[in-house]
Amino acid sequence: MISNKRLFWQGAVAIFPLCVAVIPWGFLVGSFAMDVGLSPFEGQALSAILFAGSAQLVAVGMFKAGVGLSTMLLTTFFITSRHFLYSVSMRGKIAPLPIKWRLLLGFLLTDELFAVVGNQTPERFKPWYALGAGLSFYLVWNIATLVGIVAGSQIPNLDRFGLEFAVAATFIALVVPTIKDSPILVSVLVALVLSVAMAYFSIEGGLIISSVCGMVSGFACESLMRNKKLKHNTQSDQSIEGER
Repeated sequence: MISNKRLFWQGAVAIFPLCVAVIPWGFLVGSFAMDVGLSPFEGQALSAILFAGSAQLVAVGMFKAGVGLSTMLLTTFFITSRHFLYSVSMRGKIAPLPIKWRLLLGFLLTDELFAVVGNQTPERFKPWYALGAGLSFYLVWNIATLVGIVAGSQIPNLDRFGLEFAVAATFIALVVPTIKDSPILVSVLVALVLSVAMAYFSIEGGLIISSVCGMVSGFACESLMRNKKLKHNTQSDQSIEGER
């Protein structure tokens, strides 16, 4: 039987490539916080408490624009609402655990952690493995933010170095390995084309619209394939009965 310590380190190793990919993103978040006038403590607290890269960037940008707190909270809620879907998917694996495990893994549940353990069956899922992956990512994210804060204090406008591409690169690394069937491929393509088109035409809410359309198209494709398979099986059964 594998020890808890070994499971912990296996999880840390499994998420290591994503940790490396997210480092430039952390730099950007930290430096951006300095650019908009947040204190180093406030900038670090965003990563330590909120712990959501895309939401942090949007929240800091809205702070710079002088947006009200209620609007900022509502926007952050919608951006991170996908975590609710992650938690629903992981419920069967985490629900049997003690409350301390549920709270800890719930806090550490990000896109990256879900990519590492989300496809595991309840029998394969090991909390120490998930803890190693989630905690390692959390530490790397906060260290990268700290470096960005320090660098942002010395080198303003770090975004001119193209660090924002790390955001896209990270999600590309998360999405591509999950494309294993036609419905997922359709979802990705529809969301990709629509998001680019709506960004080009400056349509407000384009990201949310493209995401919803991607999910609906994937569901429709899956339903169509299921009905087609069911119809084929029915015809096959009828043919067998006819031969008899």
